[in-house]
Amino acid sequence: MKTEVISLDNRSVGEVELDDAVFGAEVRRDILARMVNWQLARRRTGNHKTKQRHEVAGTTAKPFRQKGTGRARQGSKKAPQFRGGGTAFGPVVRDHSHDLTKKVRKMALRCALSAKQAEGKLVVLESTAVDTPKTKALAARLGTLGWSNALIVDGAQVDANFARAAANLPNIDVLPSQGANVYDILRRDTLVLTKDAVANLVERLS
Repeated sequence: MKTEVISLDNRSVGEVELDDAVFGAEVRRDILARMVNWQLARRRTGNHKTKQRHEVAGTTAKPFRQKGTGRARQGSKKAPQFRGGGTAFGPVVRDHSHDLTKKVRKMALRCALSAKQAEGKLVVLESTAVDTPKTKALAARLGTLGWSNALIVDGAQVDANFARAAANLPNIDVLPSQGANVYDILRRDTLVLTKDAVANLVERLS
């Protein structure tokens, strides 16, 4: 399929051919959900921790004698039922990540790209090259294009001036093509790919 290529000045500068296998694939919501869960699980640090019974500092003496008090027998004040005791079944330091095959990960990225294309929210940009790293100037250009919530994916390297100018813009993310991922694509309304990004993604996913 062919789609229009525009410049940052919102002018048409030609067309580009989009590979149907990458940008016209069947959108599998179950695959997208699996991929997003996989990404978010890998981001979790897993460093939340509570002290268990054996980790609480305290006396090892019985709180009171075994018999004669009329109370339930107790062996330690470090037990979970006591104030200051350990936490029963509390969180421990762990790795939340799980496995997902490369085949499924590639399929999910194709689904995400195809979903944006099907929704009409995929834009192909000629280049992100700008003369000056001024946020105000870039914000004016993006406002003219109507990009208030967008992910912009460049080629192997992001233009340094463009990256610096976009750094302080809310809801605007900039990534190199190798950093393109399902979660960031889906969380932004508009997906903007440069011509270099299109070529790199087709090579990566074909």
